[in-house]
Amino acid sequence: MGHKKQQLYLVLSGIFIVNALLAEIIGVKIFSLEPLIGRPDNLTAGVLIWPVVFVTTDIINEYFGKQGVLRVSYLTAGLILFAFLVIYATTKLPPAAFWLDVNNQDPQGHPINIDFAYQMIFRQGMGIIAGSLTAFAIGQVLDATVFQLLRRATKGRYVWLRATGSTLVSQLVDSFVVLYVAFYLFGNWTLDQVLDVANTNYWYKFAAAILLTPVLYLAHFLIDRYLGTEETRELQQEASADISV
Repeated sequence: MGHKKQQLYLVLSGIFIVNALLAEIIGVKIFSLEPLIGRPDNLTAGVLIWPVVFVTTDIINEYFGKQGVLRVSYLTAGLILFAFLVIYATTKLPPAAFWLDVNNQDPQGHPINIDFAYQMIFRQGMGIIAGSLTAFAIGQVLDATVFQLLRRATKGRYVWLRATGSTLVSQLVDSFVVLYVAFYLFGNWTLDQVLDVANTNYWYKFAAAILLTPVLYLAHFLIDRYLGTEETRELQQEASADISV
């Protein structure tokens, strides 16, 4: 792999890994859209930056094929697992007495146990990691496979179709699997709550996939200029031939 190709893959992988890891960590928070836009819908905070992962996945698939996507996906899954194991270990550490004392009230003067709060927040991630890793693995394999199938079916035309189509299929599965495992099997949600939040998450991802299509074309333009015509053609030919792992 040439120098420019290596740099491109490194940058794209870095963007992918950072945003996927952040999405998993902040995904423990469920927020309401009602105070923001007047709709009584709820979303996981992690869904806000998943669109960056979608776009990056499609760009990696475009230039490095299915194996390029799965390589960074497996690495990311391993890093997410490592991060949550470290976080879980920190919840087991005995808290310092002065830390408990200086953080024993919120700004309104209500008593709090900061160590208990820390554990409550981060131990939610234990269920989420099981759900997210399961959903992440299934979703990425689906995304990479559907992308290449659509690419072959359209003979390399219609970038928007393979990018959007692969995202819509993979995230339909991902949106429901992650919440079902994390909050129903390992948590205390009802199935109706899972379906409600998963449905809202999916339609947000659906809209984001459509709205980010211009970003995908801009990324293609910039990468093609960076690599040059010959290297771009060579990479895309290799990627389009890579449909199996």
